[in-house]
Amino acid sequence: MLELDLQIASEAPGLPDEAQLRPWCELALRQRKNDSELTIRLVDEPEGRELNRTWRHKDYATNVLSFPADVPDELLDIPLLGDLVICVPVVEREAAEQGKEPAAHWAHLVIHGCLHLLGYDHIEDDEAEEMEALERQLLAELGYPDPYAADEE
Repeated sequence: MLELDLQIASEAPGLPDEAQLRPWCELALRQRKNDSELTIRLVDEPEGRELNRTWRHKDYATNVLSFPADVPDELLDIPLLGDLVICVPVVEREAAEQGKEPAAHWAHLVIHGCLHLLGYDHIEDDEAEEMEALERQLLAELGYPDPYAADEE
């Protein structure tokens, strides 16, 4: 079971709600046998930029930040997986610039962030190929196109 805490810290209209976000998370987390608890925080650029600067030392807002819970299981009574912070203006801008359906881009970034919480990464080429292949598969199950297709042209 997934316990999802949605925090909306953005004034932007038309944000995905919990009913939209939950299936994307559940799909990405289905390989996890245990219950999961995670927070998704939707933010505007100032907060997104500050978090990216503080935690990644990059002075700009990025689309999604993943913060895996780094607490030993024996210290928690809850199945805390971590937090995702999604910067709404960046997601909307990227979808428009890349000619992607907004829902498809949102789904991709939620799945991408959840996979990071599970330990997937894309720093090394072989890890990136594994993570991107899984993202493609999960998004195809939702009926969304390959999010990396334009990168390969």
